Parts: sequence; structure tokens; C-alpha cells
Amino acid sequence: MTYKLHLLSSSLLDTYKMYVKIDWENVDLPEQNTLANVKPFDFYNSVSTVYSSKIEGDEIELDSFVKHKFYNVDYKADYTKIADDLFKAYEYAQAHKLTFQSAMEAHKVLTENLLSPAVRGLLRNNLMFVMDDKDKIAYVACEPESVAVETEKLFNDIDTLLTKRLSIEEVFYFASLIHVMFVKIHPMQDGNGRLARLIEKWFLTSKLGEEFWRIKSEKYYYTNLKAYYHNLAVIGLEYESLNLSKSIPFLNMLPSSIDFV
Repeated sequence: MTYKLHLLSSSLLDTYKMYVKIDWENVDLPEQNTLANVKPFDFYNSVSTVYSSKIEGDEIELDSFVKHKFYNVDYKADYTKIADDLFKAYEYAQAHKLTFQSAMEAHKVLTENLLSPAVRGLLRNNLMFVMDDKDKIAYVACEPESVAVETEKLFNDIDTLLTKRLSIEEVFYFASLIHVMFVKIHPMQDGNGRLARLIEKWFLTSKLGEEFWRIKSEKYYYTNLKAYYHNLAVIGLEYESLNLSKSIPFLNMLPSSIDFV
């Protein structure tokens, strides 16, 4: 099916369907894992928080975070405060509809101890690039004068897709593509990766139901971190010259995380 979209595209769906080897009729989510005296999704929010933070280089471990969050084990604030903020952002997402405004509010929440109040929840107006572990420029993001326009296109497409009847396969496809395009626009001063991974799952659960918060996509990305960054990098060095035909390996990563433990 063809959708009237401005930034996202269904043009790769046929290739995606051939490439992604998932039995979509029998998607098997991770078993429910509820800690004693902890709300049902809090364990999964902890997994998402810790591994999304670790992707960004934060030195936080799941065992320590769970003990801190739910069993009053006292750690130094510097060890837990940024992860605490991201956990709150997942809670916020689970209580709100996915919109541009709510995504910006989630950014405010997850960057409370990361960014100055003056730039939290606001689109950037400066040049932005990403450096690799060899201190070389790995990616040049969307030009500042185009950030607002490109971000508006993305969220208009999200709004449209949220109203459409999509197959589970299409939902996963678009969730991953949203992740790609948010990262490539890189619309915020910092926290882009954390927010992209949250929005990906936010869209997924908006379409398929809250049980999909249990997918450990962030843990899968961290476990396959080299592939995660490589699959994003091959799509293009600059926003203006992206080649989305090379995005299939990245789009395959989210469905590959479905039964990851």
C-alpha cells in the first residue's frame, strides 16, 4: 500500500519483506518478567534505560540500576542521575500519545541532567556533526536552517501513520525508519540517540499495544553495537546525500530484537 508521506517512504517495503525473516503471524514476545513489588513495565523500562544509556557510553549496569531504582541501594548521584531521567522519559511516553509536542517534552525529561534548561526540548539552530572513536567526523547532520522543516515532515508522517491501518510488518518497518530519520536529522543539541530509540518503541506500542514495550531492542542494539553504528553509517555521511536504499540492514535490527533475552 502507498501512503502519502513527506519524509518517510514505503518504497523499500517489498525489499524489507524479502530480507527480514520473521514469522509475523506468530510473533513471540519476551516472557513477562515482573520484579517483586515493581509495576509490570518497570523492569522493561529499566532494561531499555540501561542499554540505551550504555549505547551512549554511560557506565551503568542493569543489576545496579534495578537495585537503586526499586530496592533503595544507594549509589553516587553521578552514577544514576542521567539513567533516572531516561527512565522517567519512558514512563512519560507510556502515559502520553506520540506527537511532536510530547516528544519534545520527553526530551526535556531525559536531558534534565544532561543539557542546559535553555536547550532542553527545543530544536537546535546550530551545525551538528557526530565524531567516531578515532576523533574523525563520522556524520554531518541536517543543516540548521532545515532542522525545523525536516522534523515537521517526520512528525507529520508519524501523525499520518498513527491514523492508518498497518500490518505488524509495516509497523516494524516504519518504526525503524522513524528511528533512522530522527537520528539522521539529529534535531536536538544532545540526546538524539536516546530519544530516537524511545520514539521507535513509542510508535511501535502506539500501533501494536503496550505489551511491545517488553521488546529489548535497546539491549539488542547495544549487544550488536558495532553493527548498529555501521548500519546507520552506510546510509550516508551527510543528511543531504542519504541513500535509504542501504538502510535495510538497519531496518532488520528491530525485528531481530523481538525474542532477544
